[in-house]
Amino acid sequence: MPMLNVQILQGHSAAKKTDLLKMLTQSVVDSIGAPLASVRVVLQEIPPEHVIVAGEIGKEMVMITVGLIRGRTEDQKAAVIAAMAQATEQAIGVSKQNIRVILFDRPATDFGVAGGITAKAAGR
Repeated sequence: MPMLNVQILQGHSAAKKTDLLKMLTQSVVDSIGAPLASVRVVLQEIPPEHVIVAGEIGKEMVMITVGLIRGRTEDQKAAVIAAMAQATEQAIGVSKQNIRVILFDRPATDFGVAGGITAKAAGR
């Protein structure tokens, strides 16, 4: 039940943003075996004047926040971080050096799923 919130600077084409969404989705499926139907990705575009990186206003960056149901191994977490960085670099050309990923593990009781029940109640 991975849920990704992806923040990028404004200015990428619609085609590049579509590529990013699709490639991030597939990177999560491939790296941790998440079912495609469970992956959610939300893309937010940030005006360059609202970003500062290493003291530089408007510097290219990507921030990906990922909510996961607790239980992934350190190796799986490392794999998904690497896969998302690779997908992002390939899709929109931002260097992996300027991509940050934050994972949040949550118990299955803290995720709501289809039908308005917890992931635990749904057997996840």
